[in-house]
Amino acid sequence: MNPVDPQVGDKLDSRRLAPITRTDIVRYQGASGDFEPIHHDEPFAREAGYEAPLVVGMLPAGILTAWAAEIFGPMHTRRTRIRWKAQVWPGDILKCEGAVTKVYGVDDERRVDLELACVKEDGAAVVSAWMTFVLP
Repeated sequence: MNPVDPQVGDKLDSRRLAPITRTDIVRYQGASGDFEPIHHDEPFAREAGYEAPLVVGMLPAGILTAWAAEIFGPMHTRRTRIRWKAQVWPGDILKCEGAVTKVYGVDDERRVDLELACVKEDGAAVVSAWMTFVLP
């Protein structure tokens, strides 16, 4: 897909990620300031009824939106909407995918709307997102 001249229906080149590690979770917690123990403390997570600490929801959301911003340029981002759909666990392998849904003009600017998804290997959606970018 050409980010300079996208067409409706164009698919973004998907990105498969390495398995999410507990180190990834703790690094994200440090960067975000979210130190909720359910995300890193095994006994705490088990006591809460989980088999393992669960991934901070903003981690896959951030991975997905950063991936799209790499393609179109973070400075061109105009709008982002996110919907969380499923929990992510250490060891899960995620894939980012997306497509162009609309190309249009607003106030002498060309814009592109994307529909994005972060999915597990089995195809289960973890995060859905919709982003709008201004085209250079």
